[in-house]
Amino acid sequence: MKALMPPNMSSRKQKLIICIFLAAAILAVFAQVRHFDFVSIDDEVYVTQNIQVKNGISPEGVIWAFLTTFCEFWHPLTWLSLMLDSEIYGMRAGGYHLTNLLLHIFSTLLLFGLLCRMTAEVWKSAFVAGFFALHPLHVESVAWIAERKDVLSGFFWMLTLYWYGGYARQPNTQKYLLTLSAFIGGLMSKSMVVTLPVVMLLLDYWPLNRVGVQPGKRWLWLAREKAPFFVFSAIFSVITLLARQNLTAKNYALIDRAANAPVSFIVYLEKTFWPLNLAVFYPFPEQMILWRALAATIVSIAAAVAVIRTMKRYPWLFVGWFWYAVVVFPVLGFIQVGRQGMADRFTYLPLVGIGIMLAWGLPSLFPKKATREKILVPAAIVFLGMLSLISWKQCGYWKNGKTLYVHALQATRNNYLAFNNLGLILSAEGDLQEAIRHYDKAIDICDNDVLIYNNRGKAYAELGWHQRALEDFSRATALQPGYADSYGNRGMVFAKLGMYRNAIADLDEAIRLDPFYADYYARRAMVYLTQKNNKKGCADAQAACVLGSCFILNEARKRKDCLK
Repeated sequence: MKALMPPNMSSRKQKLIICIFLAAAILAVFAQVRHFDFVSIDDEVYVTQNIQVKNGISPEGVIWAFLTTFCEFWHPLTWLSLMLDSEIYGMRAGGYHLTNLLLHIFSTLLLFGLLCRMTAEVWKSAFVAGFFALHPLHVESVAWIAERKDVLSGFFWMLTLYWYGGYARQPNTQKYLLTLSAFIGGLMSKSMVVTLPVVMLLLDYWPLNRVGVQPGKRWLWLAREKAPFFVFSAIFSVITLLARQNLTAKNYALIDRAANAPVSFIVYLEKTFWPLNLAVFYPFPEQMILWRALAATIVSIAAAVAVIRTMKRYPWLFVGWFWYAVVVFPVLGFIQVGRQGMADRFTYLPLVGIGIMLAWGLPSLFPKKATREKILVPAAIVFLGMLSLISWKQCGYWKNGKTLYVHALQATRNNYLAFNNLGLILSAEGDLQEAIRHYDKAIDICDNDVLIYNNRGKAYAELGWHQRALEDFSRATALQPGYADSYGNRGMVFAKLGMYRNAIADLDEAIRLDPFYADYYARRAMVYLTQKNNKKGCADAQAACVLGSCFILNEARKRKDCLK
């Protein structure tokens, strides 16, 4: 690809031009996100309805960020970055999108820099960086505000490897500690970074060539060198397992998850080279096809054996394949996190390995330099150009929730979550009967999801169809007795029907399950005040105000039901 530059241009100028081109290409594809809105899938729990984030940077917020496992993860740096955005942009979604975009650009440039530093191959490194920057599978990580943890951890991942490349050339304590600190920053952004020490060992083999003439002893020494990295990985792995507390997620049998894992492993590779019909949510297969799982397992093992047998001759194939395999392994679903069968965002870091295989593997098929320039240069340009166009189109689906879920229904089958989330949007727009029709479709596909019954119950309640609302909320509590919101919602329906004892019992249970949610105290305050029990009503109204919802207390004070 040097043919694209003047023959006398210095390497530094080439690198600078490539960096400018990479940044410009990313902006051309993703700059549209600055006009996008929040979407009603996790953005509310991460930003729009998260009081700690909405309050911006504060001592209380910093403490909360480091102590909470809210959303099933311990990622304090992710929370702090969102709080900083809130401080700067308030509730303007474009600002949060812009931060994601900038982090993606920085990660791309770091990837290019670290590969140049380690391999001295400018143009191959540029291809890998472009592949990472522009691939449609990475749209989800960049365009989804709630996936701040992806792009932030990706930045620290690349920074760790960049500093590690400098340490490997000239080891010293300062460089080692810098590398370790960046690694810890990545772990505090997303626990998926736990696999990074293994990737560092792969890079020790190639391109850093640190194994030497005594492989056995050298591997042992290199592993010991990274002992602190492995220790932190182990600690964060345990924290991640302990943080899992999603009461609304359906639990899939281990044998189903084990069967889905190799299939997902191969499907990610299929979508790498045929990135169409991408969606925000892929439902977990309700019926596993055994032959697909066996075939995927055989293909995966065969590929691993092939790259191991040829690793001395083609070390980049070995490193690239196991970069992909090792990094994607924790998110294949053996340990269930969420309700999806797979997710585009899980490929954000793993696909770098596939990019390495392409960048160094394809040129080896063309021994003559002239042939490589005639065939591979235009092929690479066309390939990255096609990826850019598909990514630009895919990115457009993220402009708002309605567009996103309509596309998800077109791209997938039996997508109950897309029907449910479309129902939420229609409810917010006031089209309650159409929302109920979408909830009905979701329940036809998945009749044991607590969230769908809870959402349909709220729509029924708003229409005044109280008996149907009670049935849905009762079904939700039966499916998941630990889900607070169904109790809180059923309590309000009982209150509207004048069944105050039942209402108080349900709201008591909602508060017991979730004692830090202001609305439950506000609802119970309304019931007590309606019964003229001002003492308990005012106490609940004050509790709600402390937690961020002062409306009931202010109204009660206007009526002089509560003292100022």
